[in-house]
Order: sequence, then structure tokens, then C-alpha cells
Amino acid sequence: MQVAIYGRKITKLTLPAFTEILETISSFGWGILLEEELSKSLNQKGLNSDSTKTFSSHKHLKEGVDLMISVGGDGTFLKSVDYVRDSEIPVLGINTGRLGFLANVAKDQIQEALSLIKAKKYIFQKRSLLIVHVNDGTGAQDFFAMNELALHKKDTSSMITVKVSLDGNFLNSYWSDGLIVSTPTGSTAYNLSCGGPIVTPGCQVHIVTPIAPHNLNVRPMVIPDHMPITLNVEGRGRSYLMSIDGKSRSIKQGQEIVINKAAFMINVIKFENNNFLDTIRNKMLWGIDKRN
Repeated sequence: MQVAIYGRKITKLTLPAFTEILETISSFGWGILLEEELSKSLNQKGLNSDSTKTFSSHKHLKEGVDLMISVGGDGTFLKSVDYVRDSEIPVLGINTGRLGFLANVAKDQIQEALSLIKAKKYIFQKRSLLIVHVNDGTGAQDFFAMNELALHKKDTSSMITVKVSLDGNFLNSYWSDGLIVSTPTGSTAYNLSCGGPIVTPGCQVHIVTPIAPHNLNVRPMVIPDHMPITLNVEGRGRSYLMSIDGKSRSIKQGQEIVINKAAFMINVIKFENNNFLDTIRNKMLWGIDKRN
């Protein structure tokens, strides 16, 4: 079995987790493939040799890798997904961050989780992605998002107008600070902070949520995920900010953004004692009431 490992930061707090993961995988006789920058950091800590295989692009993970382990928080998990893409490699998230919705295996559960994988006592939970198509006049680009796309104002404090069409039909012009288009996975992220609904994984929907809308009668909307969503942004500024799972780039006024459901899904590893409903209750204190 070949295991790819990605993590962003090695600190005094996270070093024991990396050590346990590497030692456990080695004891199982599994091969290790490290993200290039992580490999350099581990070398400096004396936890890795220069002969260890590395990867630096999703192109390096197309064949021969059976598992991706993300070590960090949810941001690290999202970057791991960007490496995995359509390879169907399952992803296990080990949480060394704070909340951890996607990376929900605690540091004290590393040995147990890897042992369950070795014994094949796990399931795949499939998570959908957005594919975001942008044409800036010099060439079209596609981006993938597991959580959300968010449009924001950039160089002005004035609100912006985001015109939204669904499957070619005009939906609404949102006068607001911005707009979020979220997957079910991203429903507990930025969408939730802006008053959007929590949607359980597996629902075949997208969520359109305005950010601080000026119209009191505008509310988040849940739509079928087979409908293409087209966005056009206008305002006093000449450029705006488009954030895709935390990665930002500038968007010019009049530039069209087309959002679809990606043709592939991500396999997230889950165990019997770990499900979405437990996560939102335990980590968000959702529904906490002394009567319960």
C-alpha cells in the first residue's frame, strides 16, 4: 500500500502527530510519498531521509497511490483535495488544527484510525465539488472547490451587485458585500457564517447565499446541483475578489463566472463511530439544550 501525506506546518504541537503517523505507516510496511515542502520540513526535524519519494502536483498522484493523509486543519484538507482531484484516491483527515469538520480524526486517534484502515473497517463518503469556469479574455481557466466560491468587493467599501442566472434563467441581482455559492460540504463553512442552511453531505444541491445583503427580503437559496450558475459582478470598483476554498484571485468588472458540479467526487474516509451529525453536535454545540 502506498500512502501520500500532506501537511502545511510542523510545530512543537504537531510534531508528535507526524512522528506517530510515519512510525505507524512504516510498521505496517506501507510505502510513503511526501509532499515536497513537507518532506523538506521533516528532513530538518530528522524524521525523513532524502531518499523518500515526493510529490508536488496532482499529476504525480494519478497512479500507484492508495491513500492520501491530510495532517492539519480543514484548510489543509482542502489543499489535499486539490492534489487528489479525479484520481479517486481516498482522503483521511487528521486534525491538528482547531475545529476540524473535514479533518475530524483527533491526534489521540491516529493509531486507531490507521489500524482500522489496515483492517479495511471504513467506508467512503462521497463529497461533490464545484468546477468554476472563468474567461478573462486571455484564456479560460477552470478551478475546483470542495467548500465554496465567494465573490467580494475589493477596493471600495461600497456594496457590489452580483447578477445571478440559473440554467440560463435570470434569478436575481444581489446588492450586497458579496455572494457565496456553496456545496453541501461547504454549508458549515462561510455559508453558515452568513446565515445559510446546514446541508448534510450527499444532498445533490448547491447553496446561493448573499453576504450582508442590502435587501431584507433576500434569503439564501438551495438549488439542484445540475443547474449551471452564472455570475456577473458590477460596482464602483474595476476589480473584485473571487475566493475559491480560500485561494483568492482578482476578477474584472463584466467578467463572467460559470459554476457547475464537477464530473467527479472525492472519497472521504469515515469510520462507524464518526458521522456528520455527531460532528455538528460535538464541534458546533448544535442543538445543545440541558433538556437533551
